[in-house]
Amino acid sequence: MTSRPDPGGSSSSSPDPWQAFSYLVSGVLVYGLLGWLADRWLGTSYLVALGIVVGAGLGVYMVVKRFGVQDPPSGTRPQDGPSTKQ
Repeated sequence: MTSRPDPGGSSSSSPDPWQAFSYLVSGVLVYGLLGWLADRWLGTSYLVALGIVVGAGLGVYMVVKRFGVQDPPSGTRPQDGPSTKQ
């Protein structure tokens, strides 16, 4: 029996750009839809634009939070700056 890697796990070797794209698009769509519904309910005309902007901002936040900082692989040490020894 072979074990398959977890597709949703964070142990992948490289980030998936389609997942980052989906965070951005889904944020805009979901919050844009919520803004449109609020516009229809309240009789306003600016909440859809506000929802799109908020959704884009939250989508960017999710991408940075998920893919921003990668831990170095185990067994390697971080690179030091220029040597100060003379």
